[in-house]
Amino acid sequence: MAVTDPENAAFVDGLYARWRADPGSVSAEWRAFFRGFELGGGGAGGGDPALQARAEALFARYRDLGHLLACLDPLTACATSHPLLDPAAVGLGEADLERAVWAPGLGPAETLPLGEAVAALQEAYCRSLGVEYTHLPDPEEREWLRSRLEPVSARGTLTPGERAAVLGALVRAERLEAFLGRRYPGQTRFSLEGAETLVPQLQDLVAQAAARGVEEIVLGMAHRGRLNVHVHLLGKGLEELLCQFEATYDPASLPGGGDVKYHSGYGGAVDTPSGPVRVVLPENPSHLEAVNPVVEGVCRALQDRRGGDGAARVLPVLIHGDAAFPGQGVVAETLNLARLPGYATGGTVHVVLNNQIGYTTPPEHARSTRYATDPAKAILAPVFHVHGEDPEAVLFATRLALEYRQTFRKDVVVDLVCYRRHGHNEGDEPYFTQPELYDRIRDRPPVHELFGRALEDRGEGTAEARAALVAAADHALEAAYRAARAAPCPWHPPGAPEGWEGVEPFDPAGVVATAVPADRLLGWLDALGRLPEGFRRHPKLDRILERRQADVSGDGGLDWAGAELLAFASLLAEGVGVRLSGEDSGRGTFSQRHAAWHDTATGAVHVPLARFEEGQARFQVWDSPLSEAAVLGFEYGYSRVDPQTLVLWEAQYGDFADGAQVIIDQFVASGAEKWGSPSGLVLLLPHGYEGQGPDHSTARPERFLQLAAGANLLVCQPTTPAQYFHLLRRQARAPWRVPLVVFTPKSLLRHPDARSPLAEFSAEGFAPVLADPAPPARVARVVLCTGKVYYALAAAQRAGQGPGVALLRLEELAPFPAGALARAAKPYARVTDWVWAQDEPENMGAWPYAAPRLEAALGVRPRYVGRRAAGSPATGFSAVHRAEEERLVAEALGGAKTRRPRAKKKA
Repeated sequence: MAVTDPENAAFVDGLYARWRADPGSVSAEWRAFFRGFELGGGGAGGGDPALQARAEALFARYRDLGHLLACLDPLTACATSHPLLDPAAVGLGEADLERAVWAPGLGPAETLPLGEAVAALQEAYCRSLGVEYTHLPDPEEREWLRSRLEPVSARGTLTPGERAAVLGALVRAERLEAFLGRRYPGQTRFSLEGAETLVPQLQDLVAQAAARGVEEIVLGMAHRGRLNVHVHLLGKGLEELLCQFEATYDPASLPGGGDVKYHSGYGGAVDTPSGPVRVVLPENPSHLEAVNPVVEGVCRALQDRRGGDGAARVLPVLIHGDAAFPGQGVVAETLNLARLPGYATGGTVHVVLNNQIGYTTPPEHARSTRYATDPAKAILAPVFHVHGEDPEAVLFATRLALEYRQTFRKDVVVDLVCYRRHGHNEGDEPYFTQPELYDRIRDRPPVHELFGRALEDRGEGTAEARAALVAAADHALEAAYRAARAAPCPWHPPGAPEGWEGVEPFDPAGVVATAVPADRLLGWLDALGRLPEGFRRHPKLDRILERRQADVSGDGGLDWAGAELLAFASLLAEGVGVRLSGEDSGRGTFSQRHAAWHDTATGAVHVPLARFEEGQARFQVWDSPLSEAAVLGFEYGYSRVDPQTLVLWEAQYGDFADGAQVIIDQFVASGAEKWGSPSGLVLLLPHGYEGQGPDHSTARPERFLQLAAGANLLVCQPTTPAQYFHLLRRQARAPWRVPLVVFTPKSLLRHPDARSPLAEFSAEGFAPVLADPAPPARVARVVLCTGKVYYALAAAQRAGQGPGVALLRLEELAPFPAGALARAAKPYARVTDWVWAQDEPENMGAWPYAAPRLEAALGVRPRYVGRRAAGSPATGFSAVHRAEEERLVAEALGGAKTRRPRAKKKA
């Protein structure tokens, strides 16, 4: 209810009279209000409850909207008024400012003149710090924050020593950028100038985190200011940095392809008064916010490694750009992970490095929200907007943000409002598009000068002492410069990450033992099918599990889901953890997996693999949100930390992996080559042409094969459950770690021919090429294929088509199994008719990649049989799909070509 109208004021007076006569006659809220009013001295002594109500309304507005008056922008004059914060807006006049109101927490006494209370609120919310927190639904959180923001006199302030340390950090940060600009003009570095306060902010954040029990911080950021953070937070030597600018390395000593210097990662122990803290800055490509979910996945793995209080001991910190935070979809996707059980990391401290501009795009063209940080309010995170040239306010806001995170285990945002002294990069001319803005920036002194003068005005330091700091920083830079140019720079390869010490380089010829005795498999299958006492399983699931057990015990063999179940069980029993996530992964998109059972009466969940054997490793299965980029990035980050856990991401349909293409291109496929960052992540991508249209047919094998280059990516399409079983076990038990892409089936999940006898699980291992199980006596043609099309070809053969045709299956496509193929083809040395058959159009699937490799391995280039080249991967008409498949099979097996169906003419 508004109290600005006379009718409402009279209503409050009437309620007050009723309360005095009978407190029970009004609501609990009004009882509390009037009790506070009388405690404040306004009751029997003649106070005015309407005045108090109006004052409370004004107080609430300052807490809610005070940030609209906050002085945040170093380049713009501060606002002095706002109509919603005018006392007149709630019915208060000039004379009311002298009257006493109840305002506990805003001054030395619980009652004070209204004008003093308003001044205290202005000091709290409308100076260098603007706070958004009243959107939080939890009253405990709101009160916790309010009590630390009001009154300003109760806030902790920096000591003279801390202020001196901040000044030193600002000087060193600015002088590094100035030196690089002078010595290496035109070299791109993405300068921090205009936002140097980030350096002491992060330094203090690390120190405060250590004091609160944090042992490890994972820091994600894009390229602006990254080199400064390398040196002044993470301890990278100046000479080592300048060597990257000099680029005088011996090329023979450099590993892999490398990356530009402002993408590279760094890490190590950072000393603090509370002891060392390990701070890691993972690599990030130019895709700005793409590293966000990777950082969260790394943190979750580190927290899981530590156990119960892992979230208190491992802290994720993400530094965002103001244009990217609302503009990049991966930000919203990652924010949405914050409170989900499978992905939560106990809250992230977000810092928005707010340059108030994108590349050349001003805020009014870059977002539809008032603040760049507004997306964070969707997950109910408090936001602190702070003036980037007020280091004391910045450190206060950041300390409060950290304390909030550690207390409530929630995300929190610090919006560091600053500017960008140069263009987007050092070769960019900002005056082309923002001449007025850059006129103001050109005349702006660096923040260390502004802060230094303020300290000198307080009697803390002198201009001469500040000049000495500048001279010392410049001297250190010049000395490092001379050293870096004196001789070719040595290359210091990073050591193996923690936990990866025994991981070996990839060996495509290496043999990995993956067979498991049949009796163990049968025992696990029995244990995994048992019901907990009192648990009510769905009757259809009962029948599925009973049929599986009967099939294995007889001659029916094991289906795809059963093979996966036993692969996971065998690894868990051997001490290898398994983490599987993706949309609907618990049940499986095609109702095939049922890794989690749900009690039909209570909804209770039972995960058989989580507790089937004493001493087993940890099994996790998580239904993910409807996200590809963030979830795949998260799982990639998780896999980077823990090589002893088989980490799998399953796409709902393989086609949907393209929603995570940036993660695939920039991290999964190239991370090891660019940055020396290994991963054993598995991508399970359902793939198969069943006439379900262009968006539910292909996992785009051609894209992954184009990315594969020897040892960076394994790409496989197993066609039997036993092959899938051995492939998963090989991935976990191999001494190397390389990302694995598996094109998994859809219709084959229940195909009667896609089953494997138990003996195939207990012998041999994964075969990159499968020979024809029953080749004809006289072979006139060999048809090579991969995936589901094999079953269509084999069925046609059984029906009498293709006498004299042998079928060879490529189960592994990358690295290309040239040796295994040559051995499988050896019996057909005299055959001259070779065919490659595939479901996908000619310009897609494996053919563009496989054709030259097949020719090199076989000495003959096979003839292509399949769908014609197309822009769309599959037809959307089931009848057309069937006709295409019949033509494909007939042509591959030697039958006459059929005409493609034509659309019927309209009557």
